[in-house]
Amino acid sequence: MLSLNFEELNLNRCVLAGVKAAGYTKPTPIQAQAIPIALKGRDVLGLAQTGTGKTAGFMLPILQRLITGPRGPVRALIVAPTRELAEQIYQTAVDLGRNTKIRSVAIYGGVSKGPQVEALNRGAEIVVACPGRLLDHVNDGSIDLSRVEVLVLDEADTMCDMGFLPDIRRIIAHLPKKRQTLFFAATMPNEIRVLSKEILHDPTTVQIGVIAPAKTVSHTLFPVTDALKKRLLLDLLQQTATGRVMIFTRTKHRARRLAGDLENAKYRVAALQGNMTQNRRQQAINGFRGGKYDLLVATDVASRGIDVSDVSHVINFDMPNTVDAYIHRIGRTGRVEQSGEAFTFTVPEDEVLVRKIEAVLGARIERRRLPDFDYGSFTPDTQASRSHPTPEREAPRHRFGEQALKNAQRRRRPHARPVARSTQPRPDNQNNPQGPRGRRPRWRSPAPAANPAR
Repeated sequence: MLSLNFEELNLNRCVLAGVKAAGYTKPTPIQAQAIPIALKGRDVLGLAQTGTGKTAGFMLPILQRLITGPRGPVRALIVAPTRELAEQIYQTAVDLGRNTKIRSVAIYGGVSKGPQVEALNRGAEIVVACPGRLLDHVNDGSIDLSRVEVLVLDEADTMCDMGFLPDIRRIIAHLPKKRQTLFFAATMPNEIRVLSKEILHDPTTVQIGVIAPAKTVSHTLFPVTDALKKRLLLDLLQQTATGRVMIFTRTKHRARRLAGDLENAKYRVAALQGNMTQNRRQQAINGFRGGKYDLLVATDVASRGIDVSDVSHVINFDMPNTVDAYIHRIGRTGRVEQSGEAFTFTVPEDEVLVRKIEAVLGARIERRRLPDFDYGSFTPDTQASRSHPTPEREAPRHRFGEQALKNAQRRRRPHARPVARSTQPRPDNQNNPQGPRGRRPRWRSPAPAANPAR
């Protein structure tokens, strides 16, 4: 089934035209398994990391169903945890359905209800919504969910983390019992497992790999003290060849402050945290995706659902609270089978969670010391040696020195370079031969041979 192409799925010619216009060539593994099942009207439980193409995996069967059935308002409902993810799913619906007459609308908070109500009144058949604003429309009587034929819960585990499960159950109470349900998650905590059993009818489970970070991502720990993290980050960015970089902090205040420190150091950086208005959040995401910013400093909740395909590095400035949160963060890089690197700053108190992450990965994570960095009285080698040994043999202690540095340099991409810090004025002329804002174009990974569906 993995060798299928989109033409073999017997999609309506208008839907297939949208697939071709979007530049999709062949289905990703999750699409190749989920789409044929969904086209038969079966419920699907999809388990896969972010960036594997889940959105097209449920959007194409929805478009196929709606284009061949009787027209009517709100026939498909897609519930997503964040505004950013809802907007991305909506855009996918527009792109893939551009040659159909199927109307879509995105419903989320932080913006006026008026345009959303107008779109619903015009007869939107696909609604992509965040739980809170959707319930507002339900309570206001501006949306009727009684004729929904397909329900999609995307990133259901994230909705659990954000406390949306009660809202999800309220929404489901307004839906017909006879419907098709497509349920997607990257991880399966107990609450999500219970919910899936409640709402899915005889589902087919589609799982791509184990529920763990993508195998295309390499993992490295940098033992350090909390007081040294900012200096270590600045030195690491100078010594590391990167494309776009996402940096995660544990709190909103820390994200805002760290972004300010990086901006003072002349990096092109934006913050993304929950206290920002929707317009500012969208400006930060669009700027990061479009190349205006090289670095995005984010909290876990604010970053959920961001789809930027060429993030080369994820840096955990703070260790997350759970293994699932680590998996979600690392899922920002190594997307759609591209390679990526995950760097995590760890303090001694993080060692228990590190061992749990290693158990999920099935391997010991390399501990690395940054060359020529002044650690003061802190000894990273001592923390690394206390790491949990592998069952086969004692975990070797990482060796550092001139030869190790030479080996690391050889492993680097020869054409890569560190993120540049601009020393030139930032002209508005986008035709500047040195690139926008006075910087020479930074290194980018070679484009993949095919543009798979996202």
